[in-house]
Amino acid sequence: MQPLTKALTGALTAGVLAVGALVVGPGVADAGTPDRLSAGPSATPAGRIDWKPCPEHPTAECGTLRLPVDWANPAGEKFDMAVARRKATDPDRRIGALLVNPGGPGDPGVGFALTRAPAQFSKELQAKFDIVGFDPRGVGLSQPVKCSTELLGRAASPYPRNQAEFDRLAAYNRELREDCRRHSGPIVDHADTLGVVRDMEALRRALGEKKLNYFGHSYGTLIGEQYAELYGDRIRAMALTANIDHSLGTRDFMVSSAAAAEDSFHQFVKWCERSPSCALHGRDVTAVWDRLLARADRGEIQDPENPGQTLSGNDISFFAFRYKFYGPDYDELADHVAALEAQTGRSPRAEPEPSTSGASAAEDAEQRTTAQPFAAVFCQDWRIRPKDHKEFARLTAAELRAAPHMRGSPRVHAAMAGCVGWPDEVNNPQHRLRITGAPEILMLHSRHDPANNHAWATNVHRQTRDTTVLLTYEGAGHSVYGRSDCTRGAVDDYLMALKVPLDGSSCPAAGPGA
Repeated sequence: MQPLTKALTGALTAGVLAVGALVVGPGVADAGTPDRLSAGPSATPAGRIDWKPCPEHPTAECGTLRLPVDWANPAGEKFDMAVARRKATDPDRRIGALLVNPGGPGDPGVGFALTRAPAQFSKELQAKFDIVGFDPRGVGLSQPVKCSTELLGRAASPYPRNQAEFDRLAAYNRELREDCRRHSGPIVDHADTLGVVRDMEALRRALGEKKLNYFGHSYGTLIGEQYAELYGDRIRAMALTANIDHSLGTRDFMVSSAAAAEDSFHQFVKWCERSPSCALHGRDVTAVWDRLLARADRGEIQDPENPGQTLSGNDISFFAFRYKFYGPDYDELADHVAALEAQTGRSPRAEPEPSTSGASAAEDAEQRTTAQPFAAVFCQDWRIRPKDHKEFARLTAAELRAAPHMRGSPRVHAAMAGCVGWPDEVNNPQHRLRITGAPEILMLHSRHDPANNHAWATNVHRQTRDTTVLLTYEGAGHSVYGRSDCTRGAVDDYLMALKVPLDGSSCPAAGPGA
């Protein structure tokens, strides 16, 4: 986990984000179906994957698939997409390959297939499907977008207070974008989800699968949704959890994200009120929280992981959102809040240590890079470009009204800030989802998802009512599949037997969110 004092600023350029929109209506961003949606790799001969045992997971197979960086120029520069496969444990009952994506943008699918999928998916599902993970272009082992570690370390604040600071944020983002392109090549300009969709179709062909089976979570649902737009007739089954709605403009996007974070805070408060195990049980949790954030903003709360450094209120809300609401891990959050509240006095910030390395070390530091694919994906999937500080401030104020206790949506605010200064042209702009020719697609979504507003799922379902079936998990947290026998069974029955639950049905809450 990154140090709390750097968490919010770091979210500008790193991390796993779940994003989307609210409800179709006035203000919907709809650029129409992008021209790039019309072309695909169907005329390209299927590539070949040279499978070999994975170095650290010899029971699985790893390989690469060579693909165009720009599908509009398939004869141009290529990159190698990393792929991993765990074969069906019962070959006699094998149904096919199940392609998986765990989200992000920026979460590697290869690592998911090798380390997380065996524990997450049921034994019966693993018996009948090859589990195939791939690192999307620009991510993981698929020609990752890399940027200067030194430049990333001096990220501009995502909360500019005036036009001058807004201009500095824009200048920093432009400098970072050019730096990432210098270290990574043209993949930076083609890391959007439409490119990933075409890569996934090429992967289906390379695997020799007549029809696609796909499980996508969070940002991985956008890959599934847009695959269904381009290649709906090539789908056998598609299960999407924690769904993304890629249809709204900036303000509704920001406000709906903030509302989801605020709802999760209130779910935590309600749990604390009814749970004796809560370290804050019997107290006014909202008042405790608000006082704590105010003290943090005055520099009175020390970062327990970094003695001598202090936490801001935004640092604390970000930590709760990203590391405790996703679970949810309410007990740990209550303990954390209680420990911070118990601090007394002002904790002076530590002075930065003077450099003793000299110019040569500084030049060496410039050569060091860190993988940072987030902005390259997000800022080409979303037309989110506040033009000046006045517009930025209006959006921030709307966030705060929607989430006064959570200070808006920490991660999505940082994502918006990270696109300031990027070119106006967007490879994959928001539009209403248009799916034709696809079989029934199963959607699952938590009622109290902290990152992806439940309204996003209902809106995607509204746009695709003839194609999708929506099942709601009535509890809290970001993940859905493994919540209960009900959620797991619904996905397994659908993927294995194409048994679709009743549209609009639900699974009861379980665990801390119940």
